[in-house]
Amino acid sequence: MSDAVYERYKEALRRGHVAAERGRFDAALAAYANAAGLARDRALPHLSIAATLRRMGRDEEALAAYGAALERAPRDTAAHTARTETLLALGRPAEAADALDRLAEVQEAAGQLPDACDTIRRALELAESRTRRRNIERLVRELRDGPQDEAAVAALERAVGVLRLAAPAAPASPEPAPVSKPPREDAALVLAQAEDSLGKGDDAMTRDLFVRAAIAQRSAGHTDAAIDACYLALAVAPGDPELHVVMAELYLDRGWETAAAEKLLLLGRLVELTGDLAARDRLCRVVARSFAGDPRLAAICI
Repeated sequence: MSDAVYERYKEALRRGHVAAERGRFDAALAAYANAAGLARDRALPHLSIAATLRRMGRDEEALAAYGAALERAPRDTAAHTARTETLLALGRPAEAADALDRLAEVQEAAGQLPDACDTIRRALELAESRTRRRNIERLVRELRDGPQDEAAVAALERAVGVLRLAAPAAPASPEPAPVSKPPREDAALVLAQAEDSLGKGDDAMTRDLFVRAAIAQRSAGHTDAAIDACYLALAVAPGDPELHVVMAELYLDRGWETAAAEKLLLLGRLVELTGDLAARDRLCRVVARSFAGDPRLAAICI
């Protein structure tokens, strides 16, 4: 594109933006169409056309314009997202879920694993499928094995809450045979009871069952299953102190020290508000054992 044509292209876009801002939508569409004709390989004019059509209530036409934008920029996450929202507005959730699948592929290829996990979770909520479930389970495993920053931990919590993951298979290495009933069997039973109790109105019982399942799974060495149970408990008891302590201990088991520290700091703020001395004592035992040198956490226990 020559400099002269590029200047005409920019001017056409500017006219379109000004017209759209003033509610002169027909003039905006004409200007954007002019820009699209000047730069046939650019996605932006088509995105602008689609956004204007949506403001005019012409969602079917907007959908076609988003398609034209994606033909020119197939990795444009904004275009994928806007196309999804348009499909939802048109009452086409299955197609919206397919659009989210494509968006997740783009995000994962760009290394945006928390975003990809959230996107697949949303697609799964719109339309259940085995492929989506396998994809989100795979992303959950990758997030667990990767850096545990705030975005990753939050995406994990949301994803596991949707999946209702069952306990994983026993590890390949043999475990000593316990004299009594294996803890994992107890945990599986309690987990099933907890899942059955969801939606029945007794959040306290549901929380207790999930925490019991988490503790039993941890005792059996099944850390991932224990974390899954905690994430499910968060859905019904997000502010429960014991739950946050158990999660911090599990994060430490996995070597996620930063995530554990953040969880304990959150609990510390909660304890300050509630005055829960028992929760403070449990928190301080974990701090003394694992974070004695962290001044932020030590200050909570002074």
